[in-house]
Amino acid sequence: MDNKKRLGIIIGLAVAVMAVLFVTNRLLFSAPQSQEEQKVFIVNRNQTDPQTLDKLKTQGLIKNKTAFRIVLFLKHSEIESGGYNVSKNMSAWQIVNKLGSAPDMKWVVIPEGLRKEQIGEKLTETFNWSDEELDKWNTEYTKMRIDYIEGTYFPDTYLIPVSEKGFDMANRMTRRFDEQFAPYVGQFSQQNIKWTTGLKLASIVQREAGGRDDMPIIAGILWNRLNQDMNLEIDATVQYARGKTDTGWWAPIKASDITNIDSPYNTYKYKGLPPFPIGNPGLDAIEAVLNPTETDCLYYLHDSDRQIHYAKTFEEHKANVEQYLK
Repeated sequence: MDNKKRLGIIIGLAVAVMAVLFVTNRLLFSAPQSQEEQKVFIVNRNQTDPQTLDKLKTQGLIKNKTAFRIVLFLKHSEIESGGYNVSKNMSAWQIVNKLGSAPDMKWVVIPEGLRKEQIGEKLTETFNWSDEELDKWNTEYTKMRIDYIEGTYFPDTYLIPVSEKGFDMANRMTRRFDEQFAPYVGQFSQQNIKWTTGLKLASIVQREAGGRDDMPIIAGILWNRLNQDMNLEIDATVQYARGKTDTGWWAPIKASDITNIDSPYNTYKYKGLPPFPIGNPGLDAIEAVLNPTETDCLYYLHDSDRQIHYAKTFEEHKANVEQYLK
């Protein structure tokens, strides 16, 4: 075979290989469509890679799951949960690059019962806030409305843009509160209870309960104390007044805290409810305040296993203390 024929064969093979690669890329790796169509692709918390691939294919963001998996392997990319701004005119390579970078939206989980400062700390950790921004959260963003100083930053799971300002995050959470709390406003009104009063009591129930099953009985006992003009004598309200310690926001109180902390939140010293909620309660605590267990009991405690024990008289309560706490 002369050199011209050999060269022709090589060129032909090269052209064939390039054609195969071109067709393969067009069929498997290219963008699903040429026109730009922006959307947010959401990777849920604890979502598996196969689930992510299924969502990408179902939403028309990739042409082939196997091809995408190959690109993901070659790029050594890991996909973080969150929201990503993508488009259907992005190729598999571009999608992998996007999903392998920091998300445009991040998940924030706010557990029930946190005070707003704790929520601010979570936001600081997630969005890398400065100390100044955290201070604004505590002193400005959450003090715009008198009834929304505390208790109205609804505990939930949020997907928040990384570009969102702290003020807008505060509004996001209070809007969620308004949505979730709306059905209960009328119920409080029917019972001649101000919604702000109900929310204060719900925040205490949230902090004091060992679980949702405890909430109605604790609510019933606290209503009894209020109706009998007793001091509530709640440790959690003193913890709120004391603030953060070396061991956190809700470290056990000491006898000296009860004696030395002169605050309307010190329910050992002052009768009635505190000026504002002491945290952000969930719906179970709110419903418990509306539908408390009818009881003659005035006292309760939790043992080391968080099991509740309640009593009608102080003598019975002291006996429970001896039996379950000593």
